[in-house]
Amino acid sequence: MQQTDHVLMDETAIRRALTRIAHEILERNKGFEDCILVGIRTRGIYLARRIADRIHEIEEATVLVGEVDVTKYRDDRTVSLETVGALGGVAEADQVQEELAVHNKKIILVDDVLYTGRTVRAAMDALIDLGRPQMIQLAVLVDRGHRELPIRPDYVGKNVPTSRMESIEVQLTESDETDQVLITGQRRPSE
Repeated sequence: MQQTDHVLMDETAIRRALTRIAHEILERNKGFEDCILVGIRTRGIYLARRIADRIHEIEEATVLVGEVDVTKYRDDRTVSLETVGALGGVAEADQVQEELAVHNKKIILVDDVLYTGRTVRAAMDALIDLGRPQMIQLAVLVDRGHRELPIRPDYVGKNVPTSRMESIEVQLTESDETDQVLITGQRRPSE
């Protein structure tokens, strides 16, 4: 067996996947009224902002974007869902961040990779502690399988069956200076 790195998605593939997810969100929700995109830190928030940009381009709709830090939630600390910006004039990035009202809203959680489902469960618990959303939907760039909880994404950029010996690494320009998705780990040489 050998250690390998393989590019699953390049910048173009990521852009196309996020554009498709934006269209699917708009179609399923019949627009974006009463919806909020909530990114799971860290890369989920970058992806949520990119999806918000696409939704704004398509519909010229006001797109609220929030973020949730599940690490604090898992440590039994108080979690807050904060406004990190909006398109269409609702909030500016330099304004004081404020808690978003999730009660009776359609929340679209956004994350980079869905694996066991434990991070998503923590994010849902954090959201429910803030209020009672009308609905919670899940958008992920990559679904790699191996669920430990009954969680299924509503919007998927790419399904990638993996072994537990492999890992998926999402790199985004906001944090990694490049856009790509890599699969790394032990793979059997092809015969």
